[in-house]
Amino acid sequence: MSVDHPVASVTADYAQRVADDLSANRAEQERVRSELARLQDDLVRLEESGQLLTQMQKVLGATPKRTAKQSRTRKAAAAPAARRSNSKAAEGRQAATGRKSPKKAVPAKKPGEPTWLKVTMAYLDGQSAPRSAAEVSNALAEAYPERAVQVTVVRNTLEQGVAQGLLERSKQGRSVFYSPAPAATDPSGA
Repeated sequence: MSVDHPVASVTADYAQRVADDLSANRAEQERVRSELARLQDDLVRLEESGQLLTQMQKVLGATPKRTAKQSRTRKAAAAPAARRSNSKAAEGRQAATGRKSPKKAVPAKKPGEPTWLKVTMAYLDGQSAPRSAAEVSNALAEAYPERAVQVTVVRNTLEQGVAQGLLERSKQGRSVFYSPAPAATDPSGA
């Protein structure tokens, strides 16, 4: 009998804790509901005031101007956070903390250096088979160690070449490969 007594006592303790937690949860739900109702009322009032002010602005003949903060807020709200660029997120963090993020020094192209398009075209002209953007960027990184080679820059340059008719794009599954366009379609006539 002494064994049943402690088990019943533990069960009763747990039952009491669960009942207390449930009561606290319901009280918190009620508090949040009342806060939500108050906030919804505030929002309705603000929206009505905004509509009235917009109508007054139209009557006065003034065109609505957005402040920089309003423009940023609308743009940020238009796209989900996952699709926003990292620079936008960094700007938000910078504004929130009041600190400026360090700028990365990107050396400018030196006079006389060929453009990325010329460099990629020269590389692809010397190849016997189409190459991916990653392969091209790796080869250019080896050939030009003094220049910062980024795969995205090379990919954009390759797409620029495709748009200008200088390169051809071919897909094999999910991979994209680039090769020089035939000389007959070269717009420069060279």
